[in-house]
Amino acid sequence: MNGKERAAGNGRPGREDDGVDGNGGGSTGDGAGGVDRGERAGDETAEGERLGRVFLTRVIEPGDETGGRWVRERGAAGVARRLREGGRPLPGVSGKRWAGLRARAARADPRGDLAVARAAGVRFVVPGDAEWPRQLDDLGDARPLGLWVRGRPSLRMWALRSVAVVGARACTEYGAHMAAVLAAGLAERGWVVVSGGAYGVDGAAHRGALGAGGATAAVLACGVDRPYPPGHTGLITRIAEQGLVVGELPPGDHPTPSRFVLRNRVIAALTRGTVVVEAALRSGSLVTARAAQRLGRHTMGVPGPATSGLSAGVHELLRGDAVLVTDAAEVVELVGDMGELAPDRRGPVLPTDLLEPGARQVLAWLPARGTAVAADVARRAQTTEDDAVARLYELRALGYVERHGDGWKLTRQAIISVRGGRSPC
Repeated sequence: MNGKERAAGNGRPGREDDGVDGNGGGSTGDGAGGVDRGERAGDETAEGERLGRVFLTRVIEPGDETGGRWVRERGAAGVARRLREGGRPLPGVSGKRWAGLRARAARADPRGDLAVARAAGVRFVVPGDAEWPRQLDDLGDARPLGLWVRGRPSLRMWALRSVAVVGARACTEYGAHMAAVLAAGLAERGWVVVSGGAYGVDGAAHRGALGAGGATAAVLACGVDRPYPPGHTGLITRIAEQGLVVGELPPGDHPTPSRFVLRNRVIAALTRGTVVVEAALRSGSLVTARAAQRLGRHTMGVPGPATSGLSAGVHELLRGDAVLVTDAAEVVELVGDMGELAPDRRGPVLPTDLLEPGARQVLAWLPARGTAVAADVARRAQTTEDDAVARLYELRALGYVERHGDGWKLTRQAIISVRGGRSPC
């Protein structure tokens, strides 16, 4: 016998999980009522849970672990009904906070929110849906109640191969350049670039991915039908048309400082890794990076000048467990599949690199100015005079040295080549 059947038999209300519109109480004792509820149970459970989650996005702040625990233990519809009908506070909150939640609940209209969302081309994705990214479950009770999604692609499929690129809003030209180049390189390699849609590094990353004809997703700290910041309305609209715009908050809801911070945990959980391009020591992008570390995701940083305050936060990450990266290939090597390796790094190949070691040694000991006789060159190169003369004639044939009487000197070509192979430091 289930909880509802017991309730029907003893006259007590059953579990509070069958509606959120405030007028959905069931019958309490006759057989017909029990049959009706049994027939409706499957449909009402799924629809009630979805409506309950929509309702709760108006009431509970993103990332509220207490609210998440209520939903896990009682179901979203049950929590929604309890908030509508009142009674004693649920565990974990004070009477004052419970009153605040109930005041929000009194104004919530989940069916209205869904209608507004549909009109704006927005859908509501909840845990258990085929489109739900399961990696978000790693957040535990801080997992989003659901995500409002604007855009055609599948959120789950895109999130499987995604990287977050985040950083300072007031970034430098260097930061904007690195974010755009990294994002373009990731997009060209088939990765989805995820960021927050903000000014600075976020915007540069989105534009870099779009400019490369790639995929990008913006995770907002407000309703996805209300682009924020206003100056990025055009960019976010373009992202919605070509990619995805995602958020936890219902249509029309506005951002707050705490919502920006809490939004970052979704970016971290949704992606395989987070790259921080520029960040001061108190930057919100460090919240994303630290959340990624706690979740076991890859954390990477792009170094900047040691004298730049906007790179101080990145450097602090790099002193810890973050990995230094400088381009998309290095990012993919870390977050990608086995065998996706970055190319070996080496300087350019110079003509002198192709010389035999003996000839290269003789060439290296010729003075930059003036001439040297074969005996002096042989002594410095630690070889015999006959071998030095043979090497010098070989180098003359290649255009590296000239003979002037008994002396030998470098040609202009050789001076340029030798200097090009030396580090300025």
